[in-house]
Amino acid sequence: MRNQEMLCFNFNLAKNKPESIVNRHTACPFCDTEKLTNVIDREDPFIWLENKYPTLEDTYQTIIIETDHCQSELSEYKPSHIKDLFRFTFNKWFEMQNSGEYKSVILYKNHGPLSGGTVKHPHMQIVGLNKIDYRKKIRMEHLSGEKIDQVGKVSFIISNFPFVGFTELNVKLNAKYDINDIEQMAIYIQNSAHFLLNHMRCNSYNLFFYKIDEYIFVKIMPRFVTSPLFVGYSIPQISDHKNDIVKKMRKIYF
Repeated sequence: MRNQEMLCFNFNLAKNKPESIVNRHTACPFCDTEKLTNVIDREDPFIWLENKYPTLEDTYQTIIIETDHCQSELSEYKPSHIKDLFRFTFNKWFEMQNSGEYKSVILYKNHGPLSGGTVKHPHMQIVGLNKIDYRKKIRMEHLSGEKIDQVGKVSFIISNFPFVGFTELNVKLNAKYDINDIEQMAIYIQNSAHFLLNHMRCNSYNLFFYKIDEYIFVKIMPRFVTSPLFVGYSIPQISDHKNDIVKKMRKIYF
């Protein structure tokens, strides 16, 4: 049997982490930018810094603060803001990947009480993995599906084979992309977040980014209480109203 690669979670360090998604009385650690420590780079309002609570062993954990508006959310950003955000974030992601210091580098975002996050202030995370290559765990069928829309080298897709289950949206950026393609990917991601939060009775989602060969993928995953069939047996489920979702998204956004 193949050995399962795992990360070790530092529980004692995690006990001190602030939680502001459910507990709204907790002081936001990202609002007072003058008191932030271990800042790596900044391009206001975007800030790249080391995670103050690096709970995952054998990793290098960093954070991208997306905005100085604590109560905002990705689906609400102006087009210019979201395009600049992803340009900045991808540059930092690529920088860590190209450093050669890590076996692989993951980029992801949590939003909402069911997403696994703890801080409400909009942010993403870039994590260098010292011993794990996440790409070996990815099955390409989870990133394919029915095309909803396409602009140039960027495809917007609903998954035919969801990783966890039900409705999962994917964006694929083909090889030899440029800054305009990254900006189009950002718009599709924003469309997805808006749709999930406003048309699917969903209050939480994750963004997972993958760089495989010369391609970039992002999976936009709505988060609900996870199905026991997936938790206990790793059996995903597909929604029977996938075609209705495709038609609705095309009508609203395209």
